[in-house]
Amino acid sequence: MTIATLIAGPTASGKSALAMCVAAQNGGLVVNADAMQVYADLRVLSARPSLEDEAEVPHRLYGFVPAGEEFSVGRYLDAARPLIEAARAGGPRLVFVGGTGLYFRALTEGLTPTPAIPSEIREAWRARAAAGHDLHAELSRRDPARADVLHPADTPRLLRAIELHAATGRAYSEWLAENPGEPLLKAGEWCGIFLDPPREALHAAIDRRFEIMMEAGAEEEIRALAAHQPPLARNLGVMKAHGVPHLMDGLAGGISRDEAIARGQSDTRRYARRQVIFARKYLVGPAWRWFPSADQAAAVFSPA
Repeated sequence: MTIATLIAGPTASGKSALAMCVAAQNGGLVVNADAMQVYADLRVLSARPSLEDEAEVPHRLYGFVPAGEEFSVGRYLDAARPLIEAARAGGPRLVFVGGTGLYFRALTEGLTPTPAIPSEIREAWRARAAAGHDLHAELSRRDPARADVLHPADTPRLLRAIELHAATGRAYSEWLAENPGEPLLKAGEWCGIFLDPPREALHAAIDRRFEIMMEAGAEEEIRALAAHQPPLARNLGVMKAHGVPHLMDGLAGGISRDEAIARGQSDTRRYARRQVIFARKYLVGPAWRWFPSADQAAAVFSPA
C-alpha cells in the first residue's frame, strides 16, 4: 500500500505548491525534506511555507531545530520515523517535499549504521570544526575515497567520517560498503516525483525568489543570526544556507548589498545544478517519475 508521495527537485521548481495540492486532495500531511527548512531561525531565507499555507494543510518537521544546533540525516530519520509508522498504521498519508536529495535517498534506501562514537572524540572534533579546522583536508588524509565524494562545506558528513575513523581506525568508505542500512519506506509504500524545469526558466525563478525573500525580511533574519548568543560558527548548517554567507558579509560591510544578492543568486543556481546531478544518479528507477513542471505532475497525480 502506498503511504507516501515523495516530491523532489531543484530549489524554486514549484515543489511546495505541488505538495500542498497532493496533500489536500488525499487528506495527508506535508512533511519537510529540506535540510535548511528544519531551522527555526530561517523561515524567509529557506523559503519555508507561509503561516497561511501551514494553516491550510498540516505541515510537519519545519522550523523545529534551533540555529545553534547541527542537524544530521540520522536525526532527520529519527524525526520522520513516527510519522511513517503512523501512516503505515492507517494514519494520514504523507507527502515528503524538499530539495535535500540525501534525505530522500536515506528514506528509501536506509542510512548506514555506525558504531557509537565516544563523547570525548565527538566533542574534540566538534570543537575543531567550530574553530575552523579544515575538515575536508583532514578526511582526505584519513579516508581519501570518502573525501572525494563529499563537498568541503558538508560539515556533518565530514565530521561523521572523521569521528568514525578516530574511534575505530577504520575508513568510513569501508564501513559503508559492509553495512547497508534499512530504509524507513519500503518498496511499494511510496512513489516519487522529481521536478526538472528547463534551466532558463528555473534560473529566472531562482533569481526572482531571492529578490522576494529580500523584500520579505531576509536581512532581518541575517541580523538576528549575527546577533545570536552564543555567536554562531560560520560552518554551522544554518550559516551555510544559500545567501546567508554573502548577506553576512554585506551586513559587515565587506561587500555591497547588490553584490551580496548577486552572489546569493549565483550560489543558488549552482546548487540547483548539483541537485539535478545528484537526482540523475540516485533518484531514478521505476518508483520515480520526472516532470518538467509542477503543473504537469499535478495533472498526473491529482484526480480530475
